[in-house]
This record gives sequence, C-alpha cells and structure tokens, in this order.
Amino acid sequence: MERISLIKSTFYKEEDTKNKLCDFIQGASILSMRTECEKYEQNFSKKQKRKYSVYVSNGSCANLLLIQALMNMGKLKLGDKIFVSNLTWPTNVMPLIQLGLVPVFLDVELETLNVSSTILKDAYKKHPDVKGFFITNALGFCSDIDVIKDFCEEKGILFIEDNCESLGSKYKGEMLGNYGLASTFSFFVGHHLSTIEGGMICTDDEELYENLKMSRSHGWTRNNSETFKQKMREEHNVNDFYDIYTFYNLAFNFRPMEINGFIGNIQIRYWDEIVSKREENFEKFFAALKENKNLIPLKLEKMDIISNFGMPLIFKNRSLFEEYKQRFIENNIEIRPIIAGDISKQPFMKDKQYFITEVPNSEIIAQNGFYFGNNPEMTEEEVKRLTDLIKWQL
Repeated sequence: MERISLIKSTFYKEEDTKNKLCDFIQGASILSMRTECEKYEQNFSKKQKRKYSVYVSNGSCANLLLIQALMNMGKLKLGDKIFVSNLTWPTNVMPLIQLGLVPVFLDVELETLNVSSTILKDAYKKHPDVKGFFITNALGFCSDIDVIKDFCEEKGILFIEDNCESLGSKYKGEMLGNYGLASTFSFFVGHHLSTIEGGMICTDDEELYENLKMSRSHGWTRNNSETFKQKMREEHNVNDFYDIYTFYNLAFNFRPMEINGFIGNIQIRYWDEIVSKREENFEKFFAALKENKNLIPLKLEKMDIISNFGMPLIFKNRSLFEEYKQRFIENNIEIRPIIAGDISKQPFMKDKQYFITEVPNSEIIAQNGFYFGNNPEMTEEEVKRLTDLIKWQL
C-alpha cells in the first residue's frame, strides 16, 4: 500500500516549477534579493488584500522581525506581557522570550483549536496589564476573531496574527491574516505556498512597513522609501555619504534570495487552485469526521473558506487515540502530533519567565490528537483511503 505522506511534493506542479527555476538560475546575473523578491511582495499583497508585504528568509524570521520592529517603534517594551495560544509553534513564543517579553499562555477551544473571545476575556481579568496578543490561526481555522479584534482595540492590546497555517482561509468575508495590525506567513515546503523556505509579514501600516524593511537588512535604509530615508538622516544628523553605512536600529539579516522570490511568483499563480483543492479535500474529511462518535467534533460553520494543510483528529480518550494512531500507521499514513502540542511543556520553556492560564483543552489536544496531511495534489483514491479511516469505528 503506497504511503500517504504529510508533504507530497516540494512545490505545486513541481516538475514545471523546477524546469523554470533551472532556466532562471542559468540566466540570472545576481541571486541576492532584488526584483523577483520585490515582485513577489507586490503579488502577495494583491492576493492577501493588504497594502504592504515584506518578504524574509523563513516564517520564523518573520515572527522575530515583526516583534523586533514593534519594539524598535516603542509599541512594545522589555517586560511586557503578551498573550499567545498554548497550541502553537515554538517560534511564536521564542521571539518573545529572546527579546525580553513575557508570554502568557491561553487555552484554545476543542471545537476550533483556537483562542476564543471568551477565553481571551477571562485571561484579561487576570492579566489586565497585558500589552499584546500574538494569536495563532491554527490549521486553517479560527474562533470569533472579529470579536477578539474589537476587544483588543477596546482595551488597547496590540493585536497581531501568525497566519502561517491559514493562508486562504476566510471568516465572515475577511481573509485570516487581515484582522491584526500585522500578520506573518510561512512558505516552508509543507505549507500552502512553497518557496522552499520563506516568510512574509503583511500590514496596512506604512510606518511599520518601513521599520520592517529597515530591520530586515542590518538596520540600514537602503531598501526604504526616499521619504523614510530622509526622515532618518534628519533625525540622526547623518549626511548622504555615510547614510548607506549607518545602522539606525536593532536588526537582522533576514533577506531572501531571488531564487525564492522567483519560485514564489510561479507558485502564487496557483493560489486559488491550491486553496480550492485543499478546501474540497477538507470538506470530505470533515463530513467523515461527523460520522465518527469517537472523535471530538469541529464547529466551523461561520467560516467561509477553510484552507488547511493538515486535518486534525482529536479523540475522546487516550485509549481511542492509541487505537486510531496504530490503525493509521498500519495503513501507511504519515501522522504527527498537532502543531507542537502543549507548548508550555516543551523543554525550551524550562526556567523561562511566563504565565499560564488553565489549559485543559490544549492538554487534551496534545494527548489525544494527531493530524495527517491535506495536499492539493492528492488523488481520489488517497482521499477515499483517508475518509474511510476517519469513519472507521471500534
């Protein structure tokens, strides 16, 4: 029986993309960040419907760069508390710790795998001094993110989104990734769009956009607008001769390569097709899930589009989890824990400063759940094998 892997290919329409990439490399005069990367930023902004996009070397860098830029601007400061989902990826949390912020872990709903406004409001009562909320839109889903956004605005909480797992998903007419001041994306091979490695930060805020570009490249202003360059020169009394070797703020070198940008410009043409096929697969998996009383149901009725790259299954107890895990493995299906499980229990958190609310749902998901891949190039036979396994009951 042929294996169904979490990741089916490096790119969508892989052979064609690789052939075009070979031709591009042969003809390119320079492969460091230039026009292909800029074009990809522009194309991504159009598809995501945000004013500005900043392309970086990977999704983890996107998270770190965003937090650094917000601190450079004074929107966050050392010691600030930041709400984060307890069901998330480590590089949502690590940048906070690395930059001197304090994570406060929030539980998630079993039926959406995401933080809800009710969970947020309860946590706020215990931590009214919180300054930010870095939400994770997990596996293509969300809870009532519109209410979360409004509550954050009301309380003066800086609201940003990690949308690495939810490119193309839409809730109440708005794309996920467009609710916060900024959002981050990943283009790792297992995610919605692949540029081998790569990440993006999107925002509608011009000042943040300029600071992101500056902190992406050493803290200099070579890639910034002339207006922003002039502003920095005047603020710091720097003349034109020294400007290109003046480093104005804390920064990194997170620039992508033209190779990645070129791939992105090919892959983004398939955005709608990729999202549509993942959604079509998900609907079949979701229908099968509803038939199995051993599974905790998902409640996602308010979502317009669900675009996910992994289908989560959460079982009602540990015994069922073990039975189904073994059955999927025996049927040659690659499965894995859901995201990083209970992130607060990961070894890297040992001896770190953080706060945690009660997280019973995160613990259930970590202990009793797994997911398999949802790939746009799955065959009908593969989808049927998976739906049959989901429906199977003891």
